[in-house]
Amino acid sequence: MRILISTLFCGTILCLGGCTNTTVPENHDEVRVVPAGDKATIGHLSYNVVDSQILNQLGDPTAPRIPHDRFIMVQVAVTNTSNVDNPIPAIEMIGDNGKTYPESTDGTGVTNWLGIIRHVGAGLTARGNVLFDAPAAHYQLKFSDESTDNQILADLPLSYTHERMDDVTIPTADLPGGPSGGTKPK
Repeated sequence: MRILISTLFCGTILCLGGCTNTTVPENHDEVRVVPAGDKATIGHLSYNVVDSQILNQLGDPTAPRIPHDRFIMVQVAVTNTSNVDNPIPAIEMIGDNGKTYPESTDGTGVTNWLGIIRHVGAGLTARGNVLFDAPAAHYQLKFSDESTDNQILADLPLSYTHERMDDVTIPTADLPGGPSGGTKPK
């Protein structure tokens, strides 16, 4: 009888052991998202999105640089809080659909371009523009830390307030109090 009870007990324990979840839970670290203009700190670098512009061309109007979709130029300030010089990693732009867009490696026509190979000295702030070629949409900028797998996102709102429309003629009759005819906005 003891053998039968022991066998049933062991069998029940083995059966219950087989029914439990033995998989290791996945690490779901939540990525923090900050609004543009707020500090996005990761490691020893603190990023701040200062401004963004959507452009349909860059450079000299007689020989402009034309994007595949639209140029999205983002002015950033990167502060190094450590006591040693640190590299500034590449920045990615992520759309709501999950598609990623890398920074442009060509700074032609970009004023105050931050560059490709860049660093910021101990306790200093580097400021400059980074450029993306993507459709006009809502995006988040992904800032990474080269020494770890950490990342933080900055929400980049869709805004046409700085969009240049040099090649579009807008009739002034559509403007309040404007005479008829066309004009080019500057």
